[in-house]
Amino acid sequence: MAKRYKVLVGGEWTGDDRPGIEVVNPYDGSVIGVVPEATNEDVDRAIHAAQAGFAEMAALPAHRRSDILERTSELITRDREEIAEIIAREAGKSWKFALAEADRSAETFRFASLEARNAHGELVPMDASPVSAGRFGVYIRTPIGGIGAIAPLNFPLNLVAHKVAPAIAAGNALVLKPATKTPLSSIKLAELMVEAGLPAGALNLVIGSGRTVGNRLVEDDRLAMVTFTGSPPVGVQIKERSGLKRVTLELGSNSPTIIEDDGDVDAAVARCVVGSFANSGQVCISVQRIFVHQRRYREFVDKFVAATQKLKVGDPMDRDCDIGPMISRDELQRAVEWLEEATSLGARLETGGTVVGNCLTPAILSGVTPDMKVVCSEVFAPIVSVIPYETFDQALDMADDSIYGLQAGVYTRDINKAFQAIRRLDVGGVIINDVPTFRVDHMPYGGNKQSGLGREGIRYAMEEMTNIKFVCLNL
Repeated sequence: MAKRYKVLVGGEWTGDDRPGIEVVNPYDGSVIGVVPEATNEDVDRAIHAAQAGFAEMAALPAHRRSDILERTSELITRDREEIAEIIAREAGKSWKFALAEADRSAETFRFASLEARNAHGELVPMDASPVSAGRFGVYIRTPIGGIGAIAPLNFPLNLVAHKVAPAIAAGNALVLKPATKTPLSSIKLAELMVEAGLPAGALNLVIGSGRTVGNRLVEDDRLAMVTFTGSPPVGVQIKERSGLKRVTLELGSNSPTIIEDDGDVDAAVARCVVGSFANSGQVCISVQRIFVHQRRYREFVDKFVAATQKLKVGDPMDRDCDIGPMISRDELQRAVEWLEEATSLGARLETGGTVVGNCLTPAILSGVTPDMKVVCSEVFAPIVSVIPYETFDQALDMADDSIYGLQAGVYTRDINKAFQAIRRLDVGGVIINDVPTFRVDHMPYGGNKQSGLGREGIRYAMEEMTNIKFVCLNL
């Protein structure tokens, strides 16, 4: 029988005696665990526990919060192979990328430990105004309160870490709702944080649907903030229903990469293979649209196809596997339908697009048009389109022709073109001589347009999760 798991609320592990949600391995369909399904009463109890936990966290000295986060990092490193197995089995992520996610999560908590000690306010020069000369001004940052954290399925540990770690570093408490398809990583993290000495109520874990759990977190006025990673339509609903809560939204993208004729094509090919197809393309900053100067177009496509065909598709627990399954059969079917729509409208399938079990072999399209779903929407699958262009201005226009604006990559040796892209592209991050999939966990990360609101990255998330309290002394 599949293992039954408990959830953490108010420092107590409960829920293994009630109806649960089956967690399914997307590669073979086997049930790998059963987790408690939260009721409205469970969510209410978790929010109440977070209120009590916040009182203790807000009073906890920075060095203690830092120590807990550093110890969590150490414990993740200690259990990295166990964690990688959990990620690979529940998310279908290939072992090598699951192990990398475990290591990144340890680093995320390490960065949070450092920021917990370094968080500070700022002196305000009151004598800049004649009416306040002689006064002394300073602001400090104070924790915002209870935070509802709604996490996605594609990075079931590290994107949870990007909500939990900065919240704890800033002195807040959380109610965490992981994705129902991938909750086991969050349960493991909660176990490690308890072992690291986290006070009761600082982290509360509830699992259930957006209708039952997510809506309650969004609408309950006892929480001061909601941080969400997911789709734009759900993000819009959260914004509309959250009242006066602070909201951080990390939403979708169809990330572009531009390869100029002076760019390093071989380097671009190697990075585009990873950026397009890692985690079966189920990454919000996956490379989806590649714009290549017409003089290098055929060279790039031939090399890109050849490199892609070397990828191994199959069981994510196979240490040599590059591409595992889609997260569900429904998502696999959607991706196939989008491919079929593109080819029926005239796109050419250069390679891939074959269904193998629950996997989709990496697909490269040419001859696409801007109105095809695989181009204008977020494909969230191992599908990428390669598009030629004549001038750099044209490439920038095409890359920016999107409702999204998360990150963009530009390959060029011309510093003037690099800065032209930085000025022109309406995105949250411009990555020069690399793909938009590049991210490290202390950098500011987030999008413009329908890609979201606010920024993650530990220090920047802490700014979202704190209030400024100004102090003026009339001396």
